[in-house]
Amino acid sequence: MEILVPYLHFLGIMTLMGSLISEHLILKPGIDGSRIKQLATIDMIYGLAAILVLATGLLRWFVYGKGSEYYLSNPFFHTKLTLFAIMAILSIWPTIRFLKWRKQVKNGQTPEISEKMVKGTLMFIRIELLLISIIPLLAVFVARGTGHN
Repeated sequence: MEILVPYLHFLGIMTLMGSLISEHLILKPGIDGSRIKQLATIDMIYGLAAILVLATGLLRWFVYGKGSEYYLSNPFFHTKLTLFAIMAILSIWPTIRFLKWRKQVKNGQTPEISEKMVKGTLMFIRIELLLISIIPLLAVFVARGTGHN
């Protein structure tokens, strides 16, 4: 488990990144119904990956890592957790959009998706991509003990 848990943690992080990049590439003005369904599926994968990252992160923090005191005394760890929480909150907006659009497509309707709506949703995704790009750097600082008194 001491090898499996970190491996699954890293796999989850890569899946988060891949999902966000996929959403960013697929979401365009004039998106069609099949692409909307793809977006919703990718977003579900993103959500499952986030749960995996959270669960394995908690296991690393409290069971298989360096001990909770090691992590709690490191400001980089706190920053990492904060960025992950912000990512989770930011992901709510695109998820709601994708689910709403998918529901409309399932009901035989064509969702009215304005260019402004697409740009706004993409901005949330871009911010998430930025945050997830910073988190591994913070993890390196934590692993090396940078920030400890």
